[in-house]
Amino acid sequence: MASDPAMNSTKESSLAALQREVLAFRNERDWKQFHSLRHLIVSLNLEASELLELTQWKSDAELEAAILGDDGAAHEALRDECADVLAYLLLIADAGNMDLAAALREKLEKNAQKYPVEKSRGSKEKYTQLK
Repeated sequence: MASDPAMNSTKESSLAALQREVLAFRNERDWKQFHSLRHLIVSLNLEASELLELTQWKSDAELEAAILGDDGAAHEALRDECADVLAYLLLIADAGNMDLAAALREKLEKNAQKYPVEKSRGSKEKYTQLK
């Protein structure tokens, strides 16, 4: 039976705790020497491309059927690639000396100004095109 995400401990769900775990993993292997900000950003994009590759040649329905259906390997591949992307984001946040959770909250506030609910609800338009 899958675990309920709401039942996970604070350690498992805390972005800061995950970041500490990723940094410890990296530091135990002495990989920081290879992790310049530029290299981390390149690596993030490579991992995001691997995530994108999961969609190659599949319709939306085929992809969802594979990921959400009985294909455990497809679901595991999605989880693995998402985890790789998150790990690199956490490493970039460390290298850039930022609190990623705070950055996201601030970005959400900016986007709330650009995309007010009354204008953007149900619309695919960019904020500059909203009426």
